[in-house]
Amino acid sequence: MGLLTQLLMLPVAPVRGAVWVAQRVVEQAEDEYYDPAPVWRELRELESRLVRGEIDQEAFDRREDELLDRLDEIDAHRRGLR
Repeated sequence: MGLLTQLLMLPVAPVRGAVWVAQRVVEQAEDEYYDPAPVWRELRELESRLVRGEIDQEAFDRREDELLDRLDEIDAHRRGLR
């Protein structure tokens, strides 16, 4: 960029900086939202609760279906299908 262009763009620099920060925040939030590790952890914990008798088979099946659907959503996002 030339000096004149830089001077003309100076008033919008704070906006560009704010947009850049917002984009980084969105990227970080998406990385956390589409991370399968917490879902796998919850599946393991769910199975442990079933084995210990803390929940019944119906509750286990219902929550397991929800978590498996979430893993499908994560997989689809990572493959660019959503």
